[in-house]
Amino acid sequence: MTTPIALTIAGSDSSGGAGIQADLKTFAALGVYGASVVTALTAQNTRGVSGIHLVPADFVTAQIDAVFADLDVNAVKIGMVAQLATIDAIAAGLDRWSPKHVVLDPVMVATSGDRLLAADAVEALRTKLIPRASLLTPNLPEAAALLDEPVAESEAAIERQGQRLLALGCPAVLIKGGHGQGAESTDYLIRGSGTIALAAPRIATENTHGTGCSLSSAIAACLAKGTDMESAVRTAKAWVGAAIAAADRFDVGHGHGPIHHFHRFY
Repeated sequence: MTTPIALTIAGSDSSGGAGIQADLKTFAALGVYGASVVTALTAQNTRGVSGIHLVPADFVTAQIDAVFADLDVNAVKIGMVAQLATIDAIAAGLDRWSPKHVVLDPVMVATSGDRLLAADAVEALRTKLIPRASLLTPNLPEAAALLDEPVAESEAAIERQGQRLLALGCPAVLIKGGHGQGAESTDYLIRGSGTIALAAPRIATENTHGTGCSLSSAIAACLAKGTDMESAVRTAKAWVGAAIAAADRFDVGHGHGPIHHFHRFY
C-alpha cells in the first residue's frame, strides 16, 4: 500500500494555529503523511505577529531537495513565502522535482492584519509561482492585491478577477468568500471550463485563525490521495467548515483562536 505524502512549504506559527503547524495537523487529520519546508519563523499568537525571522533561501533549497530526494511527494502546498529570494528557491525546486499537484495559497496578510509578504515579492509571486501552481487559493483581498484592483463585491466581479488570475498561468483558481458578507460564505472555483459556486452557511465565531492555511492544505491532502480537483475542493471545504464549527470547543488564546483540526477525533 502506497502512503500518500503531502509537503507544505510555509512559515511556522509559534502559537500552532496557522502555517506549517496547521498544515501538518490538516494532513494528519485527513490521513496523509506530512513533510515540511520552513520558509520563516514567526513570533505569533492569536492576537498577531510580533516578529518574523526569515530562513535563508539556500536553506529553503536544502530542505526541498532533502524531502524530494527521499520521499515520494504526491502534492505540495505553498503558503507564506515571505521574500523574493525564497520565491526563486521554491520555483527552482518545483522545476527540479516536478510535483504533480501544487496548491498555492498566496499568504500576504495574517488574520490579525499583519503583512506577511514583502512588497517587492508580490510581482515574483505573480510571475514565478502562480504559473507553476495547479490551484491558486486567494481570499477576496488577496485576489484584489494580486491584480492591483479593488476588492470584488459581486459574483460577476469575482468571476472576472478569477479569469484574470487564470491568465497568469494557473489552470484553476479558488477565490474564497470568507471575507464577504451575508448568511452564506461562497467560494468560487474558476477554471477555463467554467465557474462553480460553492456555498456554505457562514459560521459565527471569532476562532478562525489558520482557516486559509488549513483549506489549502486540505485540498493538497485530497489531491495527494488521488482525488480530482473539484472533489478535492468540495471535500476540503466541508472539512474546514466542520473544523470552524467546532472551534469554540477550544479555549486557546485571547484573540482569533484556532479552528479544531481534529474535530472528528475529540
